[in-house]
Amino acid sequence: MYVLTNCTIYTGETVLTHHAVVVDGNRIDRVVPTDLIPNDLPVYDLQGHDLTAGFIDIQLYGGQKGFLVRDLSTESLDDMVNTHQQDGTAAIIPTLYSTSRERILKAIEVTKAYIASGKTGVLGLHIEGPFINPEKRGAHSAAQVRIPTETELEEIIEQSQGMLTLMTIAPEVWPPQLLARLQNSHIQLSMGHTNATYQQAKAFFSSGISMATHLYNAMRPFESREPGVVSAIWDTPTVHASIIADGHHCDAATIRIAKQLMGDRLFLISDATLAKIEPQRFVFEDFTANYDGHRLLNDDGKLAGSAITLLDAVRFCVQTVGLPKEEVFRMASTYPAQVVGVGERFGRIKAGYTATFAVLDDQQRLVSFYPPR
Repeated sequence: MYVLTNCTIYTGETVLTHHAVVVDGNRIDRVVPTDLIPNDLPVYDLQGHDLTAGFIDIQLYGGQKGFLVRDLSTESLDDMVNTHQQDGTAAIIPTLYSTSRERILKAIEVTKAYIASGKTGVLGLHIEGPFINPEKRGAHSAAQVRIPTETELEEIIEQSQGMLTLMTIAPEVWPPQLLARLQNSHIQLSMGHTNATYQQAKAFFSSGISMATHLYNAMRPFESREPGVVSAIWDTPTVHASIIADGHHCDAATIRIAKQLMGDRLFLISDATLAKIEPQRFVFEDFTANYDGHRLLNDDGKLAGSAITLLDAVRFCVQTVGLPKEEVFRMASTYPAQVVGVGERFGRIKAGYTATFAVLDDQQRLVSFYPPR
């Protein structure tokens, strides 16, 4: 056991000063006033910094070197976990962009094996595409975007059984009977890369879809006579949405407006193709990404994911968007954990929760991460 003290504790519910966190193994034992710190435990003085629950990133494709859809390996997952943990991310849901049936099934196999091995840091798998609207494919390969078949869908459902699995789809392009089958499976659905109308989106949300992928990007926008998917998300209290706060995918004002409209339904993702990298050109199959030190563009000039970590998104939301720090920490930890069903284990500093912590300075830079990996 050990104690973390001399910090401002952002619990996910409130903000505490003059308190300490008692950790027992990989679980939080309790949060206590500083005058009740046990005398017989090692104490780590956090020098007055901020302490928040480790971040949860449910959409990212790679780390510094690893790129899951290309590598399909344990080593790639290790690299993703380690790269993003360097910036305070405790757990990830590695993500596939639109790819072949064979690669999807292999990624499921690799991810399930990684989790079963007892390694920490990976919660499940996010399959973004290929069953999306080609009109809103963004940087996804036109050759891979397709309508699902019953055979492929059943293979994905069967092989991912027992694992937290997300799938981003454009439901308007799905055959109704296959969409119904998917909605009756264990797979959690998110609406994205979609050109649905407002009325279509509202109907899909009413049918049980409760998440949307990267608000504003690759979806029918808000217009006065056709409010689109964006306003359907705003207008549906049961729907949560991720957003990419990198300064390129969304203007700061659009994040601020969405936050005012959605409150705790808006959460952060990195959408990182790669992270913590130098300027370079990245190519895999027909996916291209050119990084200039600021953003990733494919050869057609479209955004090709980001090159940030969640900590970069946190910093942008606090320093540029102007959101309260306490709420931004929740957007990176508490809310995504809740959305994917792990909110009883992650995203809060509370007795019984997983003991992963990011220690940040007043400029939202990582000072340390507990426990060290």
